[in-house]
Amino acid sequence: MVTIYDFKETEMSEKPLDLSDYTGKVVIIVNTASKCGLAPQLETLENLYEKYKKDGLEILGLPSNQFHQELDDDKQTNDYCKVHYGVTFPMTKRVEVNGDKEDPLFTYLKKKQVMAKLNGTSLNFWLEETDK
Repeated sequence: MVTIYDFKETEMSEKPLDLSDYTGKVVIIVNTASKCGLAPQLETLENLYEKYKKDGLEILGLPSNQFHQELDDDKQTNDYCKVHYGVTFPMTKRVEVNGDKEDPLFTYLKKKQVMAKLNGTSLNFWLEETDK
């Protein structure tokens, strides 16, 4: 059975990111876009990360330009997120979240998601329990 821990991504720094390294931790995976109206939430996520990373929280930012709301390249995106929102959690190279070139992690997450609404806003949740 495939789990979240079977996937690999690449950080913007070209460092491999193996999700098996996050076994036993709480992981929030966020699709980001620097020019999206929701981008300021990166600061809130960074505050959450700083507060709880010692307790095993991990946040992974996966930017996408499929909605034409991302900067021109990964370096600009990385710098922008650090300067404007103080992001220190790992950010991957750009991924496709839909279509023929969809990142396999997003294919997996979309199959596992649970939809909810909070104050009229759609939210996606995915939970996986593991004994590892």
